Amino acid sequence: MIPLPLSDVYRLLEPGPVVLLTTRHKGVANVMTMSWHMMVEFTPPLAACVVSSAGHSFTALRTTKECVIAIPSVELAPKVVAVGNCSGRDTDKFAAIGLTALPAETVGPPLVAECFANLECRVADTRLVNRYNLFVLEVVKAWRDPTQGDPKTLHHRGYGTFVVDGETIRLDSRMP
Repeated sequence: MIPLPLSDVYRLLEPGPVVLLTTRHKGVANVMTMSWHMMVEFTPPLAACVVSSAGHSFTALRTTKECVIAIPSVELAPKVVAVGNCSGRDTDKFAAIGLTALPAETVGPPLVAECFANLECRVADTRLVNRYNLFVLEVVKAWRDPTQGDPKTLHHRGYGTFVVDGETIRLDSRMP
């Protein structure tokens, strides 16, 4: 073993696929790229995510308490990175990057048509927002595009590097 810089620890613990988080504030939809998220509970499905307080989406999520987590396949990687490389403060990212906003059923922010799954969410707990920018979200409606089959997801490894979802293996488990 050799020492690892503490600034690189996050690269080892990225918990899941890179996703897109949509918000709507004052009638304007926005989308951001996010990789700092995790499941918290199965029933009801709760997820937690960190949204930078410096970002445009933070204010929208904090104010409206609604968002959509859209899960892209690896084919959308260039658009996912483009979303992450600009600000919604001065750019209509849906139009500029070529993403299609679809109306959600239970929340104000839009679904992303090109993503293989979309999760409509409401903020369930804000106790860790002031300290850690961490929102706990309840998934209130979930959507899947059956035409996309079994898509591969994109996983952030830091510094502009990504890993594509790999081979699936099955082992005995007591987990659902």
